Amino acid sequence: MRRGDECGRGRPHDSRPGGRRYCLRSNAIAGGRIETKTEDELLEKVRAVRRNLADVGPAHLRSAGDFDCISLPSSDGDVLRDLLIAEGASTVIEIGLAYGSSALAIAEALVAGGSTRARHLIIDAYQKQFHGSGCSAIVEAGISGLCSLCEERSQIVLPRLLSDGLVADAAFVDGSHIFHNVFVDLFYLRELVRPGGLVVLDDCRYASVASAIRYFEVNTGWRAEPMPAPTRLRAFRLPNPRIEPNFESFKPF
Repeated sequence: MRRGDECGRGRPHDSRPGGRRYCLRSNAIAGGRIETKTEDELLEKVRAVRRNLADVGPAHLRSAGDFDCISLPSSDGDVLRDLLIAEGASTVIEIGLAYGSSALAIAEALVAGGSTRARHLIIDAYQKQFHGSGCSAIVEAGISGLCSLCEERSQIVLPRLLSDGLVADAAFVDGSHIFHNVFVDLFYLRELVRPGGLVVLDDCRYASVASAIRYFEVNTGWRAEPMPAPTRLRAFRLPNPRIEPNFESFKPF
């Protein structure tokens, strides 16, 4: 078995009352179960794996320099972590796993929050291209019982989660940067993230990503959230209650 395959592939299976857990193979959690005995030990383990990944990088790269090019920098991961802690988030959807930098930051926030119902749903159809590096980081950090990975395109998975009745506190989007894919991701996250929740995005410097988010700012009441530190990330607060725009009041974006 190649390193990282512990997270598996396939269709979702039931693992808790009231909904499916998208871990994709029943032995995924057992194969990467949490071995630490206390919350403090687990938190320190996640932090140690985060530091090592930032300092040393993953064991395998798609190409030379790829990790530095596409992975979320540690300082931005700290901003993401702090946002989620301040939000009190216990259920987070992440789109795009890659080498696992953002996943570990999100997991650190969830472990630090101490919720017994913490849940981290990760969607990444292309983990094979990263040699399972993101999945390996999750297993190494001992958080396979917290994280679930779905290796399908987010545009396919998100409507399924909506149909299952999932409600998230926040989402982090760093998947496809093609406009229509980002737009579809945000459309479904608007339904999946609770009213008043947060959607955080990376790479808004790209016109395709910025244009997709602009629609939701202009037409559905999303508001930019102040960031706790300098960062390339952008966060948006969803309105509460949710706003359903009238087609006659559409504003070009």
